[in-house]
Amino acid sequence: MNIFSFAASHHDLGLDELEELSAASGALGETLVADPTLTEGVVVLATCNRFEVYVHAPASAGPAEVADLVARRVASATGLTPEGVRAALTARTGADAARHLLEVASGLDSMVVGEREIAGQVRRALGSARARDTTSPDLERLFGHASRVSRRVESATGLGAVGRSIVGVGLDLAGEHLGPWRLTRAVLIGTGSYAGASLAALRARGCHDVRVFSRSGRAPAFARARGVAAIEEGGLVDALADADLVVSCSGRIGTVLDAAAVRTARERATEQAEQLAHEPDPSVRPLVVLDLALQRDVEADVADVDGVLLFDLANVRAHAPAAGAEPVRRAHEIVDAAVAELDELAFARRVDLAALPRIRAAQADAAARLDEERAALAARGVGGAEERRAERAARRAVAAERHARIMAAKQASRAALTAAR
Repeated sequence: MNIFSFAASHHDLGLDELEELSAASGALGETLVADPTLTEGVVVLATCNRFEVYVHAPASAGPAEVADLVARRVASATGLTPEGVRAALTARTGADAARHLLEVASGLDSMVVGEREIAGQVRRALGSARARDTTSPDLERLFGHASRVSRRVESATGLGAVGRSIVGVGLDLAGEHLGPWRLTRAVLIGTGSYAGASLAALRARGCHDVRVFSRSGRAPAFARARGVAAIEEGGLVDALADADLVVSCSGRIGTVLDAAAVRTARERATEQAEQLAHEPDPSVRPLVVLDLALQRDVEADVADVDGVLLFDLANVRAHAPAAGAEPVRRAHEIVDAAVAELDELAFARRVDLAALPRIRAAQADAAARLDEERAALAARGVGGAEERRAERAARRAVAAERHARIMAAKQASRAALTAAR
C-alpha cells in the first residue's frame, strides 16, 4: 500500500491552530483526488482534538510530491501558508501511517487515552469519504482493519469499556460545580455524534431534564428520537435562563453562543429568582458552560459574565486522567501484531496478483478439459445415470488438477516475492 498520513493533534499544536487546520476538512478530499497522478483515494479525519489526512497514492508518487499537494490544498482552504501547513502536519508513510491510524482508532493517541468516541469517528470519516466518492480499496481495507483492531483493544484491555471519554471528563469537571445530577437542568447545543454521546452521558449520571438546541433545524427530529424536548428558534435565551448546565458541541463554524445572549439569560434568571424568593437579594445559581467543540461554539467572553463558569477542551485536556501502564502496554502489543497482520495481508494480495495469469490459465484449461470429457461421453453414447456418474468423476478430477495448479502458481509467486523483499 502506498499510503501516506498527514496529521496534527493536541500533542503537537494548540487547539486554536488545530481549529484553523480543521477549517479545510469539508471538501478537502475532493480537491485532492482531483489530481489522479498523486492521489487514488483520500480520507479526512477531523475531530475535536485532531486533523488528519490519509492519502492512497499511485506507486509512482513520491512522498515529497504528495506532501506538497496536501500542504497546498489545505493552505488554499484555510488561508494558511503551504509552509505553515507543512510544518504543522506530521507526515508518515506506509507501515508508520497504518500504525498511527490503528493507535488513533484504539484511543491510544487521544486526549483521554482509551476514549470510545474515536472509533466511531474513524468509521464516520470513512463513510464520509465514501459519500464523497474519495475513498479507495486500499483505504477501505486500512480503515476497516483499524475498526476491527479498536474492538480487539477494547476487548483485551478494557480501555474503551470503562467509559473514558472527552465527554465524560468534561461532565465530571462540570459536575464539581453543580448540584445533584437528578436536579440539574441542561441545555444541549448540537445534534451530531458528540451531542448523542453527551446526552447518553448525562442520562447515565441521572440528568434527565435536557433540552436540545440547534441552528441547523435538526433539533426537533433529534429530540423526538431520544425522548427529550427541542428548543424552538428564538427560545435559546429563555432556556439558558432556566438552565444549570450548557453542553455545546455543534461542530458549526462560528460561535453559537455569545456573551450578549448569556448575559441576557443571567439577567432573566436573576429576575425569576427575585420573583420566587422571599428575601430581597436572593442568590442565583451559577451557570456552567461546557464547550466541547474544536471550532469553538462559545464566545470566549462568556467566561467574563457574572455567575458563569466556562470550560473548554483545554480544560478537559488538563484534567484528563492517566491510563494505567499495563492496559496501554497490552494495547500497543495488539497494535504491533495488527500492523504485521496488515503487512501479511498486503503481501498475500501481491502474491495473488502475481499468480493471476497462471490462475486464469489453469481455470481456462480446466473448463476446456471438462468440455472435452463431455464431448467424449456424448461420442460414446453414454447417457442417463451412467453419464451423470461419469461427469461427476470428470468434474472431481478436473477440479483437483485445477486446484493443484493454482496452489503451485501461488507458491511460486510467494517464493519469488519473498526473495525480492
